[in-house]
Amino acid sequence: MNAMADRYAAQGVGAIFLYTHEAHPGEHYPHLTSMEQKFQHARALRDVLQVTRPILVDALDGACHRAYGSMPNMTWIFNQAGQPIYKSDWTDAASVENALTYFLDVAARRHSGARLVPFRVERLDYRTQDRAAFYQGLERNGPKAVEEFRAAFG
Repeated sequence: MNAMADRYAAQGVGAIFLYTHEAHPGEHYPHLTSMEQKFQHARALRDVLQVTRPILVDALDGACHRAYGSMPNMTWIFNQAGQPIYKSDWTDAASVENALTYFLDVAARRHSGARLVPFRVERLDYRTQDRAAFYQGLERNGPKAVEEFRAAFG
């Protein structure tokens, strides 16, 4: 996502990362109990995952996360008027890039005088499931995170 943000920045596309909470708390990254702790976790996430986009930190109670759907790994794209034009309940770079390409083309067509009217579409996208990387993330949080996930989902 960092590389994509860099590629599209010259076209006026901004990208942020909203840190909400630990989806699978463990001994190393436990359940959040203070904003200070939440900022520490966000900084660690930035460093470990090498996030280069600006990171915004949600309120301790997760107000922003709840307002936008509460899914663990969501992506939203907003137009310049602040209207949501893309919403995905999982961040997948290929899907996000497809949407960015589409909406940048729409903007170019409008700029050249095309009369376009919006309509809603729903589609099912697919992503590669990298279980090894997922478990690596769980292990970063601590053995408790791995144990609880395995107990819940096998």
